[in-house]
Amino acid sequence: MMRPAVRVIASTEVEALLPALVEVLRESVNGGASLGFLPPLTREDGRRYWLSLQAELRGVSRPLFAACLADRLVGSGQLALPRWPNARHRAEVQKLLVAAAFRGRGIGRALVRAMHKAARQRGRTLLLLNTRRGDPAEAFYRRLGYREAGVVPGYSVGPVGEAYDNVAMYRLLRDEAEGGA
Repeated sequence: MMRPAVRVIASTEVEALLPALVEVLRESVNGGASLGFLPPLTREDGRRYWLSLQAELRGVSRPLFAACLADRLVGSGQLALPRWPNARHRAEVQKLLVAAAFRGRGIGRALVRAMHKAARQRGRTLLLLNTRRGDPAEAFYRRLGYREAGVVPGYSVGPVGEAYDNVAMYRLLRDEAEGGA
């Protein structure tokens, strides 16, 4: 198995990668992932979402990571970096996506590892994230050393109005080598 090449995408690259970004987002949302959208996610809605990030991507508040295999984008993830003085030690992992055909091959782990490294380089020592209770993502993050901070009942709703609980998770980054990621 080839290792994915993971890197930060420059804001100027987003338009060229837009079709692949839209498709991995649509596939994830339409496959049931909890990412703030409801299925069915259209191409146009996916396109609008990615383009809406342009200002943050041009700045320093939201690095966008891409995982590629043989020049094909197979995953992405984002770090939200608060700029408030009392929050400069933390970051939030957001919208970690891996194309369905490539799941279970270490792509997600490689993306998280790259995000952890980038967070450390930016002086961030606390990572936060949210995921839907019981989703495979919850178990994935636990394997990477994330711990549960709490559960918010009925935090989000599904396509027919069903309520889903949200798990808030965190991970403290240490200088030593990471065990889980």
